[in-house]
Amino acid sequence: MSLRKLPEIKAFTRPGAYQPDAPADALDQWRPRAAEADEKATISVYDVIGEDMWTGEGVTARRVAGALRAIGKNPITVNVNSPGGDMFEGLAIYNLLREHPAEVTVKVMGLAASAASIIAMAGDRIEMGLGSMFMVHNSWGLVMGNQNDMRDAAETFAEFDAAMADIYTARTGLGRDEIEAMMNAETWLRTERAIEMGFAEATFEAPAYDDKEAQGMKARARLDATLAKAGMPRVERRTLLREAAGTPSAAGTATLSAGFDVDAARRLLETLKA
Repeated sequence: MSLRKLPEIKAFTRPGAYQPDAPADALDQWRPRAAEADEKATISVYDVIGEDMWTGEGVTARRVAGALRAIGKNPITVNVNSPGGDMFEGLAIYNLLREHPAEVTVKVMGLAASAASIIAMAGDRIEMGLGSMFMVHNSWGLVMGNQNDMRDAAETFAEFDAAMADIYTARTGLGRDEIEAMMNAETWLRTERAIEMGFAEATFEAPAYDDKEAQGMKARARLDATLAKAGMPRVERRTLLREAAGTPSAAGTATLSAGFDVDAARRLLETLKA
């Protein structure tokens, strides 16, 4: 029930060997920020999409559905700063926001990349903070298994790419060929260019956050991006980062306040660079 005529996208069957992850270059560009207390009609998307390596759960469709139930049939604002992640969760969140009966305003507070860019497209109005960025690309994820697993995943990814192209085309008014070329090339758009191409309508000045929690989140993100670029799978990064944080227990019990050792992260980063 979006005020715009945005396409409804069917749910896809998740390949059995699929492992969600945010793209390494998006993790590298992402600058985490500590989430402010949400106002009654505001939803903050300030984490990876889907399961998160620190809290056990990042921004999920279940969480967004709960927030929408609490807000009711009222206009909402969705603040986005995310490198993306699980494309299936991203599409589910897009469909939830698309079905909201009142106006949806999306504010890109820093980065809306990959699956997060799909979530942003559900806005009736999209605003970008000065210096913010969009990133669009083809479906991305890790798949392990035999030739049948790989073939099944490739077919699903192709269908997912077509669905994303439908969304971007409907939202921007750009030609389908141009959208597909942008996705194939992995395209990064700064605020002015995003508005020019129809991915957003206006700018705003985002508030600055530089508190201790945000600094720790930035250190973790830089370390995670370095490990991802080195080719380390997410499950192995999760184990190593928990050890660096001094929380060797299961991912579900780790929290953002678990006393992450920033100095240890910096030393490890310098070792990796060397």
